Amino acid sequence: MVSITPIPRHVGIIMDGNGRWAKLRGRPRLYGHQQGAKNVQRIIGYAKSLGISFLTLYVFSVENNARSAEEVGGLMSLFERYVRRFSQKLHDQGIRIHLIGDIDSLKMSTAGALRQLEASTRDIEGMTVILAVNYSGRDELLRAVRRLQQSHKNALLTQWEDFEAYLDTAGIPDPDFIIRTSGEMRLSHFLPLQSVYSELYFPNVLWPDFNKKDFDEAMAVYRSRQRRFGRDVEGS
Repeated sequence: MVSITPIPRHVGIIMDGNGRWAKLRGRPRLYGHQQGAKNVQRIIGYAKSLGISFLTLYVFSVENNARSAEEVGGLMSLFERYVRRFSQKLHDQGIRIHLIGDIDSLKMSTAGALRQLEASTRDIEGMTVILAVNYSGRDELLRAVRRLQQSHKNALLTQWEDFEAYLDTAGIPDPDFIIRTSGEMRLSHFLPLQSVYSELYFPNVLWPDFNKKDFDEAMAVYRSRQRRFGRDVEGS
């Protein structure tokens, strides 16, 4: 049977294009990241108004650590500043934060601010925003294997669900729809194990410019898709 869902339950966004957005305006890359961070708050609120239950945002990849020390340091400071600034707003909107990625390898003050935000929203029953920070799909796989080894469970895993419980995303449904802004057509380590049946969309819009209209267009694209999950469909 074809699955047709008007609104995806879980949307993932690879927020790409901040640096290029800034370069087009003759500004430093960090300025683009600042404008991208402002857009995060707008898109979170709009996603919630659409009835989306889970929103995963690719904030910072493991590979991003290879950028200049100035840019990485600026990003860490930006994370801390915006966590403090928007903490109360998230509570007021009824939004729960969940972290995935190697948070503990971040600068101590950055990791502490993120962990505090996650803990303070843990009991909120609303939309869950998953922040992928210092995240890589392969890195997550290695973490899951380590957790499995540390569990001392010797039973043979015979179902995906058994292993899924050791992932960063345990208890979170797989993304129905993944958007990557800027027109780049790759996932770049974003939820590779969870996105095997995700619908993909690559709008040619840089992240700071991605607005409600662009989100609506993305939802229209999603509604036009037929999700088969590997099953044959008569007439297809």
